[in-house]
Amino acid sequence: MDWLQVIVLAVVQGFTEFLPVSSSAHLILVPALTTWEDQGLAFDVALHMGSLLAVIAYFRREIFAMLQSSFAALKGKAVDRDARLALGVALATLPVCVIGLLLHDVVKDNMRSTLIIGVALIGFGLLLGYADWGHKGSRDEYQLRWRDIALIGLAQALALIPGTSRSGITITAALMLGMSREAAARFSFLLSIPVIVLAGGMEAITLGRQAAPVDWLTLLSGTALAGISAYLCIHLFLAFIKRLGMQPFVIYRIVLGVWLLWLFYG
Repeated sequence: MDWLQVIVLAVVQGFTEFLPVSSSAHLILVPALTTWEDQGLAFDVALHMGSLLAVIAYFRREIFAMLQSSFAALKGKAVDRDARLALGVALATLPVCVIGLLLHDVVKDNMRSTLIIGVALIGFGLLLGYADWGHKGSRDEYQLRWRDIALIGLAQALALIPGTSRSGITITAALMLGMSREAAARFSFLLSIPVIVLAGGMEAITLGRQAAPVDWLTLLSGTALAGISAYLCIHLFLAFIKRLGMQPFVIYRIVLGVWLLWLFYG
């Protein structure tokens, strides 16, 4: 890969991983609009690692509090709000793990078409718009009920459909359940941690079976650029939605979806 490809792919991955606009849609656009060859599994793993490091760094205080309270609860102390949130993140991750394992080959072989991605961008974008327009909640992530956590977890499993956006569908579900925009986004970002770990782990296992040479400079550069981009994305997104809400992203999704359908099927 040349350095322009490294920079573009890392920045695209870093920003779209956490925005409700579907990283899969953007990552098919890059080869569609360029003559670049596939970047390879090793580089994909590196980009996911960058996103993971970014979200851990941004929410380091919350994560430390969740882990500390969880270990205290295991030793018999009272379950406080941080331990409860940690359990909520774990439980909300179960549906996407189970369904992902069961349907991995189906999604990989039959659902990665630009038609599905374009339709999902538009359809789930409209649903995000509806949730943002009609549900002005005020609850934060510490006030989630177990039912809410289960529903958000089931919604996250829909992100297996390319073009849905994991962050988009979890934020949509959280808004419909009465959470504030900022709290919905924060909970979505916390949910991304186990998902990225699991997805990256599966890719790393596959990569470990390959005997291809490793270009460490390219991989480390991609990790760093994706991490910086993702960290900036999280910070800017949380500030942005507080003032303007989700509607700009809804419009962007619809325009992108229509353009994809026109580009490949028009």
